Amino acid sequence: MKITDLLKKDGINLNVAAADQNAAIDALIELHEKVGNLSNVSAFKKAILAREEKGSTAIGMGIAVPHGKSSAVSKAGVTAITIPNGIDYKSLDGNPSKLFFMIAAPDTAADTHLEVLSKLMTLLMDQAFSAKLIAAKTPDEFLSIIDAKEAEKDKEAAAKAAATAAPKKADKKLLGVTACPTGIAHTFMAAEALELKAKELGINIKVEKDGSAGAKDVLTSAEIAEADTIIIACDKNIEMGRFDGKQVIITSTKEAIHNPEKLINDAANGNTTTYHHTGAVTKQSDTGNESIGRQFYKHLMNGVSHMLPFVIGGGILIAIAFLLDDYSIDPSNFGTNTPVAAWFKNIGGSAFNFMLPILAGFIAMSIADRPGLAVGFVGGALAASGATFASPGGDIPSAFLGALVAGFASGYFMKWLEKICEKLPQALEGIKPVLIYPLCGILVIGLIMCAINPLVGALNAWISTVLEGMGEGSTVALGILLGAMMATDMGGPLNKAAYVFGTAALANQNETGYMIMAAVMVGGMVPPIAIALATIFFKNKFTPAEVKSGPVNFIMGLCFITEGAIPFAAADPLHVIPSLMVGSGVAGALSMVFKCTLMAPHGGIFVFPVVGNVGMYLVALLIGSAIGCLMLGLLKKKVEN
Repeated sequence: MKITDLLKKDGINLNVAAADQNAAIDALIELHEKVGNLSNVSAFKKAILAREEKGSTAIGMGIAVPHGKSSAVSKAGVTAITIPNGIDYKSLDGNPSKLFFMIAAPDTAADTHLEVLSKLMTLLMDQAFSAKLIAAKTPDEFLSIIDAKEAEKDKEAAAKAAATAAPKKADKKLLGVTACPTGIAHTFMAAEALELKAKELGINIKVEKDGSAGAKDVLTSAEIAEADTIIIACDKNIEMGRFDGKQVIITSTKEAIHNPEKLINDAANGNTTTYHHTGAVTKQSDTGNESIGRQFYKHLMNGVSHMLPFVIGGGILIAIAFLLDDYSIDPSNFGTNTPVAAWFKNIGGSAFNFMLPILAGFIAMSIADRPGLAVGFVGGALAASGATFASPGGDIPSAFLGALVAGFASGYFMKWLEKICEKLPQALEGIKPVLIYPLCGILVIGLIMCAINPLVGALNAWISTVLEGMGEGSTVALGILLGAMMATDMGGPLNKAAYVFGTAALANQNETGYMIMAAVMVGGMVPPIAIALATIFFKNKFTPAEVKSGPVNFIMGLCFITEGAIPFAAADPLHVIPSLMVGSGVAGALSMVFKCTLMAPHGGIFVFPVVGNVGMYLVALLIGSAIGCLMLGLLKKKVEN
């Protein structure tokens, strides 16, 4: 298969007058739609934007290669445009981007097309080749330049294969591993850059490419044992245990693409560090470059994501118990008055009780890997029981806030303990994970939690008192705030902050907490539904592709998947986001006014049967969505403008 089997003449547009990054992306996606590569334009654009959020795909040298892997791709393909004057695409080298290729890959990607795409990526490393493409006058000329270069590259590969029949022994044996989040573009470009530079310097290197369809040129245990240095140029987690005790350079694909000579020279000259595997399954190369806030957010979300199944399943079962019980039998024992209700309540409560240990355990594991899991789990359990020095059996639960403290305290303590234990004799290496880590960690977190439980418990009691004592005006204001936050960045930090606040309120197991969760969920359901309505009633405010994909957002919204609105917000943030914030804020406020309650932190319309005052909850959802739709109709400009 040739590159031109994926890049068609109708998929090329030269001398495009795009003003910015978003316009360039739209132009490339329109070409994909034109040649029939896509089944859902909106979903594919969401995949492209999600990849850009992880880091710009403008690799420098005037080239950008946006790419996405999605079920919205019906067949693999490539489109291309040129913008001779260049635009700011947040390039890695800071220069304007002029040549653009967009790669569309289906979820069930086959090896064949990925091999072709990797070939395209390596061709682009030749700046003279890229310059010819930018200067091309017609799509036919553009394709002929690619065909000629591909034939030249194939000839070089054949000569290289013949030459390796009797390879020369090099003074240094280097290995490499490259991997990017999607495993399509940067993975192969980084590998090509390292291989070309090593060949130029007369050094042997083999590079493993951890691509989308699996690893290529996998390093064998024998090769790793004989290697002098391994260059790990990765932007995602890879298996690191096999490199224990080896000289390693850990960097990013960006560094490998732009500074391969420095990496090769550092590896050859011994400017490396010895890698010691501590039992962690994976190692992420770019953690050290992340801000403290970003690291905190990732650790927190790791705990919350693992906690949610317990809260969702347990919360719904508890809600079913209340639906099936008879309040008049014994109001003080509501939920367990009948055998059937008691059965549901017991199972749901058992699942719900895992919430805090799971939250703390997986926050700690995100920070310190496996050594942190048991310590964080115990810390979360102590937060739930409320153990203190005066009452070890439990007295003042610190609940959700205590579990957060337990998770982060456990993780960072275990990370510190691992560093301290590196100084121990090698003979004690085997007992660290089975004795030293759990014993010291659980003892210390026990001391910490017994000390902070009274303080955090008192803070929790104060917060609960404030929430329960809120007048109607205060609860409405809280509903507006939480609803608007859910629509601000739709899956981003503000959205997640509101969501975490709602799940924390559930831990209080009172009416106020359930009202807060209800306001949060309805606020998150409004944005996609408002978008879907607007694409029906205000078609002239959206592109044909947006109008076509808009109704899908009805399903997204009803399932409480706020992210369905992201492509529309990204295309016109100044008009879309404020409109959705107003609609969600109104829905959150009405949910509070109607005293709607929700015991499950997710589920959308599927958990409506267990929503308190469900009729008015539906009214709040409809009114908020309608207002969001009207705001979009008023604020958005017509497409032709």
